[in-house]
Amino acid sequence: MSGTTGKRKEIYKYLAPWPLYSMNWSVRPDKRFRLALGSFVEEYNNKVQIISLDEDTSEFSAKSTFDHPYPTTKIMWIPDSKGVFPDLLATSGDYLRVWRAGEPDTRLECVLNNNKNSDFCAPLTSFDWNEVDPNLVGTSSIDTTCTIWGLETGQPLGRINLVSGHVKTQLIAHDKEVYDIAFSRAGGGRDMFASVGADGSVRMFDLRHLEHSTIIYEDPAHTPLLRLAWNKQDPNYLATVAMDSCEVIILDVRVPCTPVARLSNHRACVNGIAWAPHSSCHICTAGDDHQALIWDIQQMPRPIEDPILAYTAAEGEVNQIQWGATQPDWIAICYKTACEILRV
Repeated sequence: MSGTTGKRKEIYKYLAPWPLYSMNWSVRPDKRFRLALGSFVEEYNNKVQIISLDEDTSEFSAKSTFDHPYPTTKIMWIPDSKGVFPDLLATSGDYLRVWRAGEPDTRLECVLNNNKNSDFCAPLTSFDWNEVDPNLVGTSSIDTTCTIWGLETGQPLGRINLVSGHVKTQLIAHDKEVYDIAFSRAGGGRDMFASVGADGSVRMFDLRHLEHSTIIYEDPAHTPLLRLAWNKQDPNYLATVAMDSCEVIILDVRVPCTPVARLSNHRACVNGIAWAPHSSCHICTAGDDHQALIWDIQQMPRPIEDPILAYTAAEGEVNQIQWGATQPDWIAICYKTACEILRV
């Protein structure tokens, strides 16, 4: 193509009214370039905002904004790439909440609270929504447990789909707080999940055999592990990052306890990791050094020296990174009050 006619922008930016922490891409095929953003305000009243890019004007606009108690620790849209389920998103914080997206009104469908003692709540650090069976959601908590929830996205009554949930199982996953949970695509993609926590271990579970778990990795200094992400194309690989660490550790479940690679170009602590949705050998990482880096790990187990792409967010520490499952050409990052999507 000649000149700039028809040339698409490489970066789109949205400025929210408040600092951002959690963020994620919508998965539905009919809602391209839609994201949900969670505020990070250190008080009870926080917000979630759904934004969408108008591809004609190249501008993001807010489609729906709703209140949320405390900052969201994670936001996810229902992993429904065919658009057959109700248009749901979930948030974790004090509890797990499921919402029905609407413009302008997003409606709370249910609050899932596993604690029968109403005086006490053990905040949720993270959750994951099962891609193979979107009626399964797993949560991780500071009370050392993981809970697997069964959702019922009931048949429509009139125009209303009723969404409810029940506890399928709750297990003590770690010796200390659990900081992240993620379902694996191995073995059919429904029953296997892993978690990381303050005891510095990565543990793997099978819903069919919950009487035992497998320790995949333990940090030598027992430093807490904060994040966990499975490779989207090769379920043998996962990535984790330790608290205040500048490096991302890549693990192979077939070789437990020995990292197959260390990605160590960040110059300050890593805050986020996201595998490519469409490639088994690409992963992006983001950190307090204002950088988002994309790595090609094909050379493993030979050392991975440098990233193949680097983007610097001049104004702030990058605290969130997500790679769009239905738009693999785009990565989203958050820093300060900004959300940017970057064409890769």
